[in-house]
Amino acid sequence: MNEIGGYDIEDLEAGMSATFAKTITEADILFFAAASGDNNAVHINEEFARTTPFKGRIAHGMLSASVISAALAGHLPGPGTVYLGQNLRFKAPVRPGDTVRATVAVKELQADKSRVVLSTVCTVGDKVVIDGEAVVLATSRARRLVASAASAEPSATVSQSSAAV
Repeated sequence: MNEIGGYDIEDLEAGMSATFAKTITEADILFFAAASGDNNAVHINEEFARTTPFKGRIAHGMLSASVISAALAGHLPGPGTVYLGQNLRFKAPVRPGDTVRATVAVKELQADKSRVVLSTVCTVGDKVVIDGEAVVLATSRARRLVASAASAEPSATVSQSSAAV
C-alpha cells in the first residue's frame, strides 16, 4: 500500500478483489433525489410505486451503483483512484433498507497508462442487482518518483543587475 492507503499500479495483480457494503436508507434516497434532481415517483412516492411492476418504492439505480465507487476509491485500488469509465447492467431493484454489497475485482492491468479494468458486481443478499465493468486510473509509485526527482532538480535562473549600464 502507498502512503495514502491505496494500491499503486505496481502493486496490483489480476484477481485481487475488495468489497464494500452499505445499507440504502430512506434518507439516502431522499438526499439523492434532491442532489441529482431525479424525483421520479417510483423512488419517492410509495402510493404511485405500488402501481408499478416493482410493487413499491425502489432506490435510484445510480445511488445503488455509487457503492461501487466507494469500493474503488476506498479499497481497490483505493485513495487517489480516478474513474475513467463504467458500464452498468441493472438486474434487480434495490429497496429502502436493502444492504448493497459491491465487489470489485482486477481483470486487466495497463501498467504503461496506470489503467486498471475491474469487474463490478453489486448484490443484495445472494441476488445480483447490478453488474458491469469499470476502468480507473490508479496511482503510480514510479510516476511519483519521477515527479519528485524533477521537482528536486535545481533550476537555472537569470537575474538582471539593477545597476545602470
